Amino acid sequence: MARRSEKERRGEHYYKAAKSQGYRSRSAFKLKQMIKGHKLLKGVDRVVELCSSPGGWTQVLRELDPSLEIVAVDLNPMPPLQGVKFMQGDILDAKTMDSIKALVGGSADLVLSDCSPNVSGQWDLDVARQLSLVERTLSIAEEILSPEGKAIAKVFQGPGFEELLQDAKRKFNSVKLIKPPASRRKSAEIYLLVTGPKERKSEDAEPES
Repeated sequence: MARRSEKERRGEHYYKAAKSQGYRSRSAFKLKQMIKGHKLLKGVDRVVELCSSPGGWTQVLRELDPSLEIVAVDLNPMPPLQGVKFMQGDILDAKTMDSIKALVGGSADLVLSDCSPNVSGQWDLDVARQLSLVERTLSIAEEILSPEGKAIAKVFQGPGFEELLQDAKRKFNSVKLIKPPASRRKSAEIYLLVTGPKERKSEDAEPES
């Protein structure tokens, strides 16, 4: 009998753990690990979660801090969670941005995005589609984050990745790449953590006398 690879065993571990612990997706463990390793919820009161369905990440947020104000957005429906404002809409649509702002009712402290496109099987096309979702996430973050606010976005390391990284560095004060243990080692998936939108910071600064 052929031995299972480490990737297969680890993937099965998180899948089974998600089922046994009542999480809607195995990716819940990715967020838990990033929150613990990078103190993502420190100083956070309001969260906007993009591409939230089926709600695994949303469950983690409610579990770790029930006082959080959460606005969740997805193109697909999401089973309700207590205390979470959910809006069904396409984040690439400008009207969705207006609705997010209305639901947030002010600035957010954290923007989360585990967005992935519908996979076509054509690597370059899938990467391009995913990068557009990341770019949109960063654009939304620039508009609604507080001066020291943070954003996490999943990104595929492929064509256009380095350009995206350089663009993020121009727009945010801090840019880091994170690979949580729950992510498969051989996967092109990595998470981009940005902090402090530069334009927002300059706009909120008091004018010189």
